[in-house]
Order: sequence, then structure tokens, then C-alpha cells
Amino acid sequence: MKSRFNLYLPLHQFLKRRFFLSAISLLFITALAFPAERVGLIKINGAIGPITASYIKRALDKSAQEHYACLIIELDTPGGLLSSTKEIVELLLEPKVPTVVYITPAGATAASAGCFITLAADIAAMAPATSIGAAHPVEMGGGGAGSGDSVMKNKLENYASTFIESIASKRNRNVEWAKASVRQSAAITAEKALELKVIDVIAPSADSLLKQVDGRAIRGRVLHTAGAQINEIPMLMREKVFQRLWGPEVMYVLMLIAIYGIIGELSNPGSVLPAVAGVIALVLALFMSSILPVNITGVVLIVLAIALFIVDIFAPTHGVLTGGGIIAFIIGSIMLFDTGNSAFRLSLALIIPASVITAGFFSFIVGAGLRAQLAPKKTGAEAMKGKTAVAESAVDAKGGKVFFEGEYWNAVSETPVDKGETVEVIGVQGLTLKIKPKPNKQGV
Repeated sequence: MKSRFNLYLPLHQFLKRRFFLSAISLLFITALAFPAERVGLIKINGAIGPITASYIKRALDKSAQEHYACLIIELDTPGGLLSSTKEIVELLLEPKVPTVVYITPAGATAASAGCFITLAADIAAMAPATSIGAAHPVEMGGGGAGSGDSVMKNKLENYASTFIESIASKRNRNVEWAKASVRQSAAITAEKALELKVIDVIAPSADSLLKQVDGRAIRGRVLHTAGAQINEIPMLMREKVFQRLWGPEVMYVLMLIAIYGIIGELSNPGSVLPAVAGVIALVLALFMSSILPVNITGVVLIVLAIALFIVDIFAPTHGVLTGGGIIAFIIGSIMLFDTGNSAFRLSLALIIPASVITAGFFSFIVGAGLRAQLAPKKTGAEAMKGKTAVAESAVDAKGGKVFFEGEYWNAVSETPVDKGETVEVIGVQGLTLKIKPKPNKQGV
């Protein structure tokens, strides 16, 4: 028996080793077949606009294709356009993958449009020392709300209140606070938002956020995000370019180029290039004005300023109208966009130099061009009119001779003129001057 036991002992150890190696191999194969969960990440900073909506849509599509556990949208925005906000909310309410809107970093805010977007996410999260709220439609760049029309304001406010109520209700969040954020411009901190059930999580970092949302069920899908790999989905180059171009500063500069180009061409005909640049800039500015919340009062003040600049070129006001034009231009520039939203507010560092440069442009370049066009001609027959000559012989309707600017000319006069009399040139016919007697100081 003893020898038989010793015979089976090596076999037992062999089988044990084989089992251990098989287990290791199985774990390795499982790790290859089922890699760690991955999540997508995009970062949105600044005003919400058409490019933002396009970026979020592309990120959701990519997250679905890559089978990411969820898409995290890091958000810091002062607001944006109502049309773009509505498009983003529709994407978030029926997403292809679970979505997490995360207001970060510390000091960030989800104001106005950002509040709608945050409430529409599957999971709403905030970092400490951040805020959310102030979703009044005037601050969403609705355009019409800033026009002073109280009826339009009420309609837009009612629409926004109903819109945010439906979002909060669908996501089981605090409906009453959501409506207050629209009607009363209510804004709260992260801690208060969690207490009022406006958001779901407060997390100091993305890793902490993933740990806290791990195990949550989103539409029947359980998230396994603890320790998940974060894959950032960057903006494409064209999105970065359009995001930079889309903004009130760019439209303002395009408007200035259009003014300089078109009026510069009118005051100095034949240049061509300024006109081409001005027309292109004008078309682009008009396109952007259909997207951005342009205030018609600001446009009128800028047009008034241009009119004052032009009038002052001819009126002897010693610069008074130009000064008034600069003031009107500055005020118009400040009011050009919806000033209720900092996302569409032009900086005085841009407005003041632009106003001074525009005033100088009209005073010197346009003024010189217009004065040159309206000045009397200095050459040719037209330049001779009104000048004086001396009769070298008697001159009547049949003819005679005059001495004019160092030369002898044939001349005719309806009123007879005596030799030596000073006459005035009233016209030129070929090589013959038409003259008349020049009245003396008493008008005789």
C-alpha cells in the first residue's frame, strides 16, 4: 500500500499543477475577450451653439460604435442659443449610450442653456464649488426676448418653463426648482442641488464620478464604470475652427470689414478689392446674425454713427458730429448683442479701439475720397469756367481775341466787350472761349 501511495503522489501533484495553469490561462483569455469597461469624454467650454450640438451628436455616435459604457460631458457654460439647446436636449433624452453631464472644474457653471442640458442627462453631476441655474430665456440668447417686446418675452418664458418642466419630469428631478430657474432665474450650488434632487452626484474628479455611478441602472443597463478607461473624444479641426469663428467678436469684426470695404470702395471708386472683401464679409455677417442674438437697437445706433461720420465730413461742426458718432458707435456696439448673457457680450477692449479706428477711417480715408470726388475739376474745359481773362480786341458775337493764362484765345460774347476790358469765361466751344463782361465791385 505504501508503495502504491507513493506511486500516485506525483500524479496528484501533476494534476494540481495542470489545473492551476488552466485556471491562469482561462483568466488570461477572459481578460482578452472581455477588456475593462471604457467610457467616452468630451469637454464643452463657452457658449452653446450649432457646433456644440454637432460635437455632442458625433460623440454619442462614436460612443455607441465603440460600445462605451457611457459618455461623460464635462460642462462649463454661461449659456447659449435656444435652438442649439433644444437640439442637444433632444439628443440627451433619447441617447444611444447613457450620458453623464458633469459640471466641472471648481468655479464652473451651467447657466441658462447649460441648466437645460444638465437636467436632460441620464446622470447629472457637479464638482464642488460649482453652480447651476439662471435659465431665464432672455439669457439663452433667444434674440426676440431682448427686443423689449413684453408679449414675446412672456411667450418665450412660458415655452422655456414648459420645456424645462418636461425635462425634469422625464428625468425624475426637482420640477419646481427647474421652473423657478426659468421664471425666477434661480441658481444654486452643487451641495444645494444635490439636496434638492436637481443632480445625482457630487464628485471632485472624473475617477471619483465613475466610482459613484458604478452599479447604477440606466434604462435596464447596469453601469460598470469603477476603474473604467476614459477615452477623450476631441473636437475635429473643422469643429475647432468653426467654434472659434462662431461668436459675437467674429461677427463684429466681419461687420467692420464690410463697412470699411463697401464704403471705402464707394468713396474711392475703382479699387475693387475693398468692395470684394466688404461684400464677402457682409454675407458672412448676415449669416451669423441669423444665428446670434442681434439687437436691432444696436444696429440702428451703429448706422446712425456712420451717418454722423459722413455728415461731419462736409458740415463745419469742428468734429462735434464725429464725437457724437463715436458715442453712438460705442453704445450701439455694447447693445449689438444680448447683453443679458455674458456669452454674447462684447468686450470694451474691442469696442473702444474699433470705434476710434472707424471714426478715423471716415474722417481721413472716406473724407479724402469724397472731397476729391466733389472738388471742382482742375483740368479741361470745366476748370476754365469762372476764371478771368483780358480782351485783346473788341469782342462781340462774331468774335475777337482775349489773353487767358498766358495764351491768346479766340472768344465770342453775347454782350459786346471793349479792348482791355476784364472778362469772365463762361464756357468753351472747341478752341473758342465764351465770355461775358466781368462785373465790377458795385455789380455794374
